[in-house]
Amino acid sequence: MAASRHSSPRWPEFCSSTSYAEALKQSEKLKSALLDAVTHDIRTPLTAIKASVTTLLDEEGSARLDAGDKREMLEVIDEESDRLTHFVNGMIDMARIEAGEMRLRRLWEPIDEIICSALERAENLTRHHHLKVEIDKELPVIKVDPRAIGEVIYTLLDNAAKYSPAGTEIKLTARRGVEDQVLIAVSDQGPGLPVEFRERVFDKFYRIEDTGRRQPSGTGLGLSIAKGLIEAHAGRIRLEDGDAGRGLRVVFTLPVGDDELPRENEEGKNNT
Repeated sequence: MAASRHSSPRWPEFCSSTSYAEALKQSEKLKSALLDAVTHDIRTPLTAIKASVTTLLDEEGSARLDAGDKREMLEVIDEESDRLTHFVNGMIDMARIEAGEMRLRRLWEPIDEIICSALERAENLTRHHHLKVEIDKELPVIKVDPRAIGEVIYTLLDNAAKYSPAGTEIKLTARRGVEDQVLIAVSDQGPGLPVEFRERVFDKFYRIEDTGRRQPSGTGLGLSIAKGLIEAHAGRIRLEDGDAGRGLRVVFTLPVGDDELPRENEEGKNNT
């Protein structure tokens, strides 16, 4: 008796191939979006730097500029160079985090000095906002990688400036938390973020749509990298409502003591 043609259903194979095709399509879409974002994040600063340098080097064009114009162009070069440095550092950090090869060069540092350094770097980013800084006077010295923590703070200030209207307040606070922790928070007065998105924004390349928040271009790596750097310090990072339920607050904690830090993330133990 001939076997029924329905005895070996091909639906699993069909569904499997369909799922694979859809996954491949999504992967190509993501790759294209990432390439566009990376291209923008590199090309835009380079274009601004090149334009300013070309003008300053041109004798005829430069002669028509007053001291204020020249200083403004130098500030553009400085700002865009910082932006490029931050982008490159972020890509390197992401690659190391993904490979499980993140190594921290930890030093005993006053956290307020790291914060002030990040604020200075982010001055041009926040110049159209009212920046409020509240740092407790009795914060302890903690052992961290100052570059890594500075990058995290810079990223949070950058995001706050991008996603909140000009003229609104950006608030940075640092205080002693519970259980021997230092707590640092950056708040904005933008449209906020629904609770259902607050965990996913830490996923690599995740971009939010239709939330009322402005959509600046970018790779979608900033918060993912920040989370990796904070967790490498045995810290935690989270999102919550801003002051009076307005805007968004990003909070991260770092342990004060050295005992909680994973030793595999420490570099140069004998030198620090």
